[in-house]
Amino acid sequence: MSQSKLKLSVFDHFIVQADQALRTIAGSAPTPQRSSPAKDRVEGQLSEQERKHAAGLMRVNHAGEVCAQALYQGQALTAKLPEVGEQMEAAAAEEVDHLAWCEERINQLDGSTSLLNPVWYAASFGIGAAAGLISDKLSLGFVAATEEQVCNHLQEHLDQLPEDDHKSRAVIEQMLVDEKHHAESALDAGGYPFPTPVKKLMTMVSGAMTASSYRI
Repeated sequence: MSQSKLKLSVFDHFIVQADQALRTIAGSAPTPQRSSPAKDRVEGQLSEQERKHAAGLMRVNHAGEVCAQALYQGQALTAKLPEVGEQMEAAAAEEVDHLAWCEERINQLDGSTSLLNPVWYAASFGIGAAAGLISDKLSLGFVAATEEQVCNHLQEHLDQLPEDDHKSRAVIEQMLVDEKHHAESALDAGGYPFPTPVKKLMTMVSGAMTASSYRI
């Protein structure tokens, strides 16, 4: 491969990253590969307060998917082993479904996505890229720990959703299945299991993100 071609390839890679960032935080969500699990669920009768609460929870979930996109893209950019980079890109592609499902449900609930999404994207991309630069083992371990945090939040949201919000529940239930799979795959690929104190710190940070995104 010539030097000019190598430079072009790197430049093109950064252009793709920039395009994905803009699509994630500024535009409508990309078309999902899978139909929303809520598609065939009957819309429940929700009070105005229940609707706002459900929209807030789905806004948090959408912000989490923005973070996931950024995290995976940052890690894919700096991964040392090609197969690790490919795994990150594949996971990011699956997370696109979640992003689109959440945005669709937020719109149905007459809500809006978080204004803080650009902040979450930038921070998560930086963390993902830094983890990838240190080692693939750490990068994969961070994915596993992060997905564990996401699963905890999703389970809490299932408990908090209005009883008749069948559509939001269907989306979150499928997301929970997928996120558990991502966590297990990252550890199976050689990810470093994070110690409990680190996970507790991550819980504190994600709690701040959750509280902010629910309101803004």
